[in-house]
Amino acid sequence: MRYQLMKPVLVVLLAGTVSARAQTTYNLQQALQTAKSNNPVLKREQFNVDVSRADITTALLRPNPVLNNQSLQLVQPSKFPEHTGWFNGANRQIWWQLTKPFQLPVQRENKINFAQQNVRLTQKQYADTERHLFQTVAQKWLDVWAARKQLDLLSTAKANVDSLANINRLRLKNQVITTTDLARTELLANQYDIQLKSAAQDYRNQLSNLKFLMGVQDSIQVDTTDQFAFAFPDQMDAIVQQALQNRTDIQAIKSTMDVADANIKLQKSNALPTPELGLIYNPQNKANYMGVYGTIEIPVFSRNQGEIKKSQVLKQQAEQDLRATETQVQTEILTAYKSYITHKQNLQNFNRLLTQSQTILNSVKYSYLRGGTTIIDFLEAQRSWLDTQQQYYDVLGQYRQSYIDLLYASGLINQIAQ
Repeated sequence: MRYQLMKPVLVVLLAGTVSARAQTTYNLQQALQTAKSNNPVLKREQFNVDVSRADITTALLRPNPVLNNQSLQLVQPSKFPEHTGWFNGANRQIWWQLTKPFQLPVQRENKINFAQQNVRLTQKQYADTERHLFQTVAQKWLDVWAARKQLDLLSTAKANVDSLANINRLRLKNQVITTTDLARTELLANQYDIQLKSAAQDYRNQLSNLKFLMGVQDSIQVDTTDQFAFAFPDQMDAIVQQALQNRTDIQAIKSTMDVADANIKLQKSNALPTPELGLIYNPQNKANYMGVYGTIEIPVFSRNQGEIKKSQVLKQQAEQDLRATETQVQTEILTAYKSYITHKQNLQNFNRLLTQSQTILNSVKYSYLRGGTTIIDFLEAQRSWLDTQQQYYDVLGQYRQSYIDLLYASGLINQIAQ
């Protein structure tokens, strides 16, 4: 008997184990903002921007001067001048040459511009990586929300049945009901108990995955009252136009086209010869000579034709990628927007069913406790109430999923993470 009295308390403690440890509550926007700052994958990707910036430093460097030495030693002693030996300067010729390649101004300018465009491309690619990550974080936040709702729902159902079981024990003692009525009530309570333990473990698992994505170590919980207040434009065309301007993958492709343009200019300028000029100091057989040095490639056969053609093809590829992605964006937004509107309407229509199921359960329970109906009717009403509640949260979950899908397809998910 003592165990039976303590059982509801233990159930409540089990259901509230996680929430009791919770310290920080995150709504969807706060979860995205935290992931933007702390996610370990994003921190790794940030280094790519610094790597590309280093290429600008390389592009700013000028070619180093080149020092050249050639030494010739007369090796036939019979040819040595009189009274000279191996180490006499009369038997030796030395060539010192100091030269420097002179990069043409247009080559230097195009090289720097190409490096700068690559930095902008890397930044856009990083923003698109953020968009994909935000979708993953939002999806996991929704998984935690669904697991929390299921846990709360089962806890409520379990508490209701436990309460009824306690009442029935007293009613059985007073010979108001049969042992079968009590057994049916306890059977349902035990079934809820098993489901409750599984739901609690699933919630903890989902929460751990969300913590990793957010890059936090402290105990967290999601704000189950978050109303997803971010408002979309009323017209779908406005969402499409906004996405074509601001979505990060579109911006990344446009940056790829800018890089291709810069590369075409760079490769054409690389076809120009680079002159190399310098001075010569040449002591020969104790006589000193000085002169100048100059060389330049004559572009008869190779004029960098292959790299120029390659850069032009890359530009064409980027243009095709932009056209394909723009079409993909419109399709994604069309499907996401229609799903969002449908699930929003379904949610509004479901509120009436919730009220009906709760009214029916209260009425049947009242009637059963006064002997007006059977335990079978009550258990059926209890299952129907639970099914309706679960269907409601399924519909609510579908609405929130479509909301996140539309945020991702429109690119607005990056804005709410700022």
